[in-house]
Amino acid sequence: MPIKTAPTDFVAWFRSVAPYINAFRGKTFVIAFGGEVVADGKFVELAQDFNLLAALGIRLVLVHGARPQIEQHLIKNNINGSYHQGIRMTDAETMQCVKEAVGRVRVEIEALLSMGLANSPMANADIRVAGGNFITAQPIGVINGVDLMHTGSVRKVDVAALNDRMEFGEVVLLSPLGYSPTGEVFNVTLEDIATATAIALDADKLVFLMDTDGVQNKQGDLLRELTVAQAQSVLNGKAKLPDDVSLFLPCAIRACEAGVARTHLISRHIDGSVLQELFSDEGIGSMVVESTLNTLRDASIEDVGGILQLLRPLEEQGILVRRSRELLEREIEQFVVLEHDHRIVGCAALYPFPDEASAELACLAVDAQYRDHGYGEAVLNHMVSVAKSQGMKKLFVLTTRTAHWFLERGFVEAEVTALPAQKKTLYNYQRRSKVFVRKI
Repeated sequence: MPIKTAPTDFVAWFRSVAPYINAFRGKTFVIAFGGEVVADGKFVELAQDFNLLAALGIRLVLVHGARPQIEQHLIKNNINGSYHQGIRMTDAETMQCVKEAVGRVRVEIEALLSMGLANSPMANADIRVAGGNFITAQPIGVINGVDLMHTGSVRKVDVAALNDRMEFGEVVLLSPLGYSPTGEVFNVTLEDIATATAIALDADKLVFLMDTDGVQNKQGDLLRELTVAQAQSVLNGKAKLPDDVSLFLPCAIRACEAGVARTHLISRHIDGSVLQELFSDEGIGSMVVESTLNTLRDASIEDVGGILQLLRPLEEQGILVRRSRELLEREIEQFVVLEHDHRIVGCAALYPFPDEASAELACLAVDAQYRDHGYGEAVLNHMVSVAKSQGMKKLFVLTTRTAHWFLERGFVEAEVTALPAQKKTLYNYQRRSKVFVRKI
């Protein structure tokens, strides 16, 4: 029997993914996967996920590999495959096996993308797959005295042709082959084609499906977000990295440095890994970005909805005093917001009392999913700096539930009489909030 989801859970889940659906529509994603996905019989589920992405209006470029299939063809033809510095040496015989293997894999992928079985995620799917000579390649040439022959690298990506295909609603499927103006065919790695294509298209996301879960630290913990600098530090470290991380992480760095907004390294072994990575806050793999995802800035009127969403749960618990939308709109200039990947995850307000050189810190709130990331302290430190710049000498807060948090950060409990005169007259003796003061 299939597991039934409670209606409330389904509604909550659907609402949680709605912002991603809105943000991704019309965006360009390049997704790369090795021939292992097809060889293992796992592409059916992946095809269903690609169908969903295409149905949501995402412009898709899929890049497939064929290494296990090539190896099988070489064995079948009694040809010894050879590598030089991790790069396949492609002579004429090997190139023939490469073309045969790639052709078979491509046909199988196109067939699976064409499925339209009733009562399946592919029902009524109308995925049109585009292919062609979009990749111009050149020979890698001679490396340390060794001629790699028909092994090539990407020279040029036909961006106009790719965009034309995607504008027609087609999913572009790129094989690990490139072509020269003289009519030669070259064996090109999927990571080279995927990275070069993402850069040329100025893609919003580049996704690599690999054997491991992502990039891990020395303790074996998954690093869910890395800046380019942090990723480079991992590569430069002394720890031995898994082969696929060593292969794909430099590509992620290269792509982000060239303007690709996000590069994701995720496991191919997890069902729905692409969807879980793209449509959840934490994801399931490692994401590489050029610089930090966090932005602390002054709030604007457009942020009112996001701030209200943060404050409402705390107001319902009695931790914060309820504020109406109208009041929030009038006082929006007192607020700052902390964004994580363009989503508001924290906020606070500062109300100065210049006659007494003090300021009130109010509405300090952080999304429950991000409370162990140090975001609250980051907002507090920012507000301390703002208060200092305004000539304030002390900061005070009124709280009923979070006394220890402020005590741990240099605040001391004080009497109501320590409040500025204007604030004292507004003190709610029924609520009985505690007063905490910190000299700044």
